Amino acid sequence: MSEHDASAAGFNAQRADDDRRPAGKTGVSEQTLLEQMGGVSGLAYSAVPIVVFVVVSSFTSMMPAIWASIGVAVAIAVFRMVRKEPLQPAISGVLGVAVCSFIAYRSGETKGFFLLGIWTSLIYGGAFLASVAARWPLVGVAWSALNGLGMGWRKQRRAMRAYDIATLSWAAVFAAKYVVQQWLYDNDQTGWLAFARIAMGYPLTAIALVVTVWAIRRAKKVAEESAAVASG
Repeated sequence: MSEHDASAAGFNAQRADDDRRPAGKTGVSEQTLLEQMGGVSGLAYSAVPIVVFVVVSSFTSMMPAIWASIGVAVAIAVFRMVRKEPLQPAISGVLGVAVCSFIAYRSGETKGFFLLGIWTSLIYGGAFLASVAARWPLVGVAWSALNGLGMGWRKQRRAMRAYDIATLSWAAVFAAKYVVQQWLYDNDQTGWLAFARIAMGYPLTAIALVVTVWAIRRAKKVAEESAAVASG
């Protein structure tokens, strides 16, 4: 599952959690966010096809590595289906591995397996950064759109600042991934590319999600304070 899927899952997790809580209480839960990402096992499963691809390619060639990684991704999806675990991370994993494998096949280079992630990081990082510059921070926009809250928070300076910080945290995550992995790609460090893909994936995403949780809570508090002043 990509970081974009992870952020979307986080927003959806909060919406579902809010529906189960009494009015006036925030439902942002780091545990719920983790569950929506597939739990700890889901994070581990997402790394397996990458490791398989690199290991098999180092001992054989690219095509066996492609089929091995796709096969493992499909096997994990089936395993999760049998266990009735969340399928969204597994399905995203299969599609992601399939697209990465296709790019590697078309490029004729093993390192091409990582191109999609590298350029996706650049695009996402640029989009998050541009949204802050345009004064429409994507974290606030996405959260408000998912929950039908409107864009009134843009007139509240503290809420706007919180969403700016959360959005910039996502921009920083994607920028770091792009810079490091592009350098490794240019230097033909396929093994280290796999390591960076895993090491810089969910750990950095988890940090950005924590900042997002803080921003949502902060904006909610500002809205409640403004409502209290207006009604008082």
